This record gives sequence, C-alpha cells and structure tokens, in this order.
Amino acid sequence: MYGMLLVITVGMTGARIANVENVAEPSIWRDHPRRTWPATAPEPSPTFSSNDRARWATVRALVDRGTFAIGERIDDPSTATGYRDVGILWESSYRTIDVVLHPQTKKFYGSKPPLFTCMVAGEYWLLKKLFGWDIEVQRWPVVCTILVTFNIVPLVVFLLLLARFLEEYGRTDWGRLFVFASACFGTFMTAFAVALNNHTPAACCIMFAVMPLLRGLRSGFTSGQMFAVGLFSGLAIAFDLPCASFAGLAFLLVAWQYPRGLLVYIPMLALAPALLLAANYISLGDWIPAYARFGTEWYEYPGSHWLRVRTDTNPSGIDAANEPKGIYLFHNTLGHHGLFSLTPIWILSLIGAIRGLRSTEKGVGLPIRVLSAFTLILISVILAYYTWKTNNYGGWTSGPRWFFWMTPLMLLSMVGICDRVSQSAWMRWAAYLALGISAFSVAWPVFSPWRHPWILQLLIRQGWLIY
Repeated sequence: MYGMLLVITVGMTGARIANVENVAEPSIWRDHPRRTWPATAPEPSPTFSSNDRARWATVRALVDRGTFAIGERIDDPSTATGYRDVGILWESSYRTIDVVLHPQTKKFYGSKPPLFTCMVAGEYWLLKKLFGWDIEVQRWPVVCTILVTFNIVPLVVFLLLLARFLEEYGRTDWGRLFVFASACFGTFMTAFAVALNNHTPAACCIMFAVMPLLRGLRSGFTSGQMFAVGLFSGLAIAFDLPCASFAGLAFLLVAWQYPRGLLVYIPMLALAPALLLAANYISLGDWIPAYARFGTEWYEYPGSHWLRVRTDTNPSGIDAANEPKGIYLFHNTLGHHGLFSLTPIWILSLIGAIRGLRSTEKGVGLPIRVLSAFTLILISVILAYYTWKTNNYGGWTSGPRWFFWMTPLMLLSMVGICDRVSQSAWMRWAAYLALGISAFSVAWPVFSPWRHPWILQLLIRQGWLIY
C-alpha cells in the first residue's frame, strides 16, 4: 500500500510538473484592481510568480551571463524618470517584486538567499554542458528536469523514510495508512512541488535530520547520525531560515544525550550557512543577506512595489494587509490562511503531540516525547514569530507557507493519535473529513500554488473581505 500510494503521488505530481505553465485566470485579474488584462496573448512561460521568478532569473544570470545581477538601472535624462531599467528582470517570464536594487552599483538582485539558487544553477550548467539546453530555448526541459531533481526526488526519499517510521512506531494498519495518505495527498509539499521554492526542500531536509535523531534516541547515537543531523539541519537553515529553531532544539538534545556528538554536529551544522554567507558576499559584496534589508532603500527604491505599498494613501493587495494582531493570528490558525482550517489533519498532529508528551511505551517512549515536545515548541515559536513580525500571510500563496517546513514533524506526531482514532467509527469518519478538506485545499490551486487559498477566494467573491 505504501508503494501504491507513493507511485500515485509521484505520477500525479510529475504530470503537474510536466504541464507547468503560468496561466492568466480571468477571475484573478478581474478581482485585482491593479492588473490589466493583456491586449495580446502572453508569452508561454513555466515560471509562476515573483517568488520563483526571482530564483529562475538569478539561475539564468549565473549560468548564461556569469553574474548574480538580474538587471541594472541606467541614468537616462531623456526619460520622465531620469533612468532606464534593463536586464533579465524586465523580460515577461522573469518579472518579480522579490528584488533589491544595490544603492551603490545600481544593479538589481533577487532577494532570495543565494545558496539554493546556486545549487539550481549548478544543475542548469550541467544540463547546458551535457545536452546544450538553454533555458530560453528549451524552457520546459530545463525547468521540468530541475523541478524533478529538487522536488520529486527528495519527496520520494521523504515518503520512504516516513513509511519506515510508520512500520516502527505505528500500531494499527489504519493509522499507518492514514498518516501515509495524508503525506501523499493532504500536505502542501505536493502542491508546491510544481514550483521552484525553498519550502519543499527545507521540509525534506528536516525529515532527513529528524529520522537519525529519533533513531539515536531509540538505539544510541553514532557519529554518522550526528553527521546527518548536522548536515541536513544546516541545509534546512540555508533554505528556510526559521529552521534554525529546529537546529537549536536539536543542539540542546544532542548536548543532553550525546555531548561528544557536538564535535560532529556543530561543524556539519555550520557548513551550509557558511556557504550561504559566502554566496551572499560574492553576489552583493556584503555579508548581510538581501532579505535582511527589508524596509531600507534596497527594497524601497523609486518604482518599487514595496515603496508603493508603504507610501500609497490607500494601498491594496495582500502585501498591504495590516490587521490587528489578534485577527491576524486567527486567520493564520483558523481563518483564510489557517494552519488548521485549510489542513485540519494537523489538528490530529496537535492532539497527538500533546498526548505524546506522556508516552511511556517501552522502547519508543523517549523518542515520542522528544518528537512531541519539538512539534509543540516549534509550532508555538513560529506562530508567535510570524504574528509579531509579518502582516501579509506570506503574500500570494495557497497555504500557510511559514509552516511548510514543519510538515515532517506534524506527520510523525500524528501516528499515535491515528492508532487511537482507528478504534472508533465516528472518529475515523471525522478523520476522513479532515483529510478530505486538506486534500481539497492542496488540490485547489490547479494552475499555480501561488494563489490565494480557497477560503480567502470564497470570502473575496462573496464581498465579505477584500485586501
């Protein structure tokens, strides 16, 4: 059954990747006050949104032009603005708001952390050398191959590791298969596998780190396990900075259970972040990441999206959302971008983690207690951090992407409660309903994962809420 579900998941996700294309949806354009329906048919493109286009533009610039810069601002007194913008950034397939303008060099750079982009550029360089593929000529072969490499291949390993965990820790077939089906069809990892994004690889890295961690707690730690935990925790940080909270908890756990393992864990943990800083310095001539300059002239230059959001007297769009923190917290948990409203299977994870804190089962009690503590602490920390620091729900996104990297912890925390649910008919039907809603939310963004969630679109079309 694991193999059957895995093959179906790979087949469906692979088909979506093979059919990847940016589609202009009339309803989206109609509801957006600043968009004008194109007068002529747009150029076909396998790039979706500002988020992935910033990365694709940098990948192309690195391999085809040997630079991190994706554009440049040139002084031109003949124009009304006094300047002219040129470069990859201004081509239709690469337009993005996730960009900064270097105030000294007047060059544009993608604002995304550069290490992941460099890894993708490495594969594009290899494809170009081996097959002569050019991302502007053979767009779909290049993009689809890279998406399979960075999204589907790690996802297969992710699911195989999950199946192994379920066989070791699960006690009922129904519970095991429910968790595995949830992983295949009820999480946003598959929805976002069709786009170049940092959340899917980060989630896979967390799974690759947490499995040896739990194995060490159950059977005794080894240097090889510390190598894996450190390496993949560091990669997760380089892909998705909030993963540092997981790495911090792992550090405390290793220091408590296997202190000498820190001699391996710490160097491996530092490797990917060090490479990230080095790539950042090479690209910008500065150690400070571009995204750390939000709110400065790097982002808010004349003509930028972010300057408009800050200075418009009546700004519109999700990026300009500025609700009371209580309402924002509600929508991030139970509202239109809700972790538990869009994917209610995570309610089982929450209950399972709370119950797991008291686990005394022989042989697995300690791993379950640690896993449960990690899950509950990280949910609380991430929810508090983003409620405090952000106001736009992650922009145009079909789900609560701040939490995507926590998917493996949430899935693993479900196992015990799903075994309990299997014993009751009404609880099984409640779980089926939760999985059905989760699968609906994941499948909703048919054309692109960078769309508003179905709950928000419903509210907008009923006129109950407008951003």
